[in-house]
Amino acid sequence: MFVGILLTVSIVGCKTEGCTDPDAVNWNPDADTFDGSCQFEGRAVLWYGEEVSNTKQEWATSYSFYVDGAIVGSQAVTMFWTGAPDCGQASSITITKDLGNNNSMQSTYEVRDDQGYVVWSGSINFQANTCIAIELTL
Repeated sequence: MFVGILLTVSIVGCKTEGCTDPDAVNWNPDADTFDGSCQFEGRAVLWYGEEVSNTKQEWATSYSFYVDGAIVGSQAVTMFWTGAPDCGQASSITITKDLGNNNSMQSTYEVRDDQGYVVWSGSINFQANTCIAIELTL
């Protein structure tokens, strides 16, 4: 009988530590005790439409995209979208940001033409497990 009581106490008393936030990249669905280990990512996609492409072709042939001063991609000015692409879609300028243990993070972006001129700039508020589409307009 003592073994049965001990076994019952042991099974009931077990807790699984880990990341309990489903928005985290390391979420553990079996965890029932938060251990502070959650890590997050946010994503954004920068895009422009046909009107922008047609207008900007007069001054440039390519764009380089920067987030927090680091280049994240480049493309021909002639590349445009008819609507917001999904994050990670082929040929899109998608940025994946490591948010560490934060649910959100503010970053800056710049788009430069092939002469080095800043054509667009702004901020991105990355959110955990979210894709943010930012349309670049005239």
